[in-house]
Amino acid sequence: MTGEPRLVRADNPGPMTLEGTNTCLLGAERVLVVDPGPADDAHVAAVLAAAGDALAGVLLTHRHPDHAEALGHPLLRDALAAAGGTVLAADPALGSAPDADRLGAATDEPVELLAVPGHTDDSVALVLPRRRAVLTGDTVLGRGTSVVAHPDGDLTDYLTSLAALRARVGGDGSWRGLPGHGPVLPDLVRALGDLLAHRHARVEQVRTALTALGDDLDDDLDGDALVDAVVARVYPEVTDPVLVHAAGRTVRATLVHLARPATA
Repeated sequence: MTGEPRLVRADNPGPMTLEGTNTCLLGAERVLVVDPGPADDAHVAAVLAAAGDALAGVLLTHRHPDHAEALGHPLLRDALAAAGGTVLAADPALGSAPDADRLGAATDEPVELLAVPGHTDDSVALVLPRRRAVLTGDTVLGRGTSVVAHPDGDLTDYLTSLAALRARVGGDGSWRGLPGHGPVLPDLVRALGDLLAHRHARVEQVRTALTALGDDLDDDLDGDALVDAVVARVYPEVTDPVLVHAAGRTVRATLVHLARPATA
């Protein structure tokens, strides 16, 4: 029996990372490090100490630096080279494709890969059927909602991925979510349902804002000005500049989603 997934949290808290990046270690005799996190000396050292002599590979749930930057840290590079380990990533610029054979070589924990584009086009989730758990990366956070930021993110893909993930884990409420940030989700199915409902409600809020702004604003208002106006209507409670910027990129992704014939 392989060991339970182990969490090493990076000390990089913030509005976008919550308590910090959750680096997860899978396996006992062959350990796969999922999302090594930022290139912080103490964090990389803690991850390598947790993996020990069993380090066999690294997998990225997506390319963002708060999950992937440690790939460039010399401690991790040297440890992977000494172990003959591999880097697995859906983005070919960062690693090899995480197919079943490579995953099996990198961990003795049974895992299934699920492509979940939306937060980024290279986002993946790892299904752990024996644990009835899913490593969700930033597709599902431990609390709040993930940013789907244009042009890196695609809201149409994101909604499809949430529905596909919910279909994969079924509806009995016994699956846990192990997110890239925040606490463990004890009922992943419920979290996915809540997230889908929230996202669809936001789409309708943006649609309503567009209708109102079409009546209130000059015909030449477009681009950044339109995005800012929609953010002010849909996210009036958001004042942190970092979060306002993220909301703007999310609104732009929503505008792209609404412009598509299937969602217009």
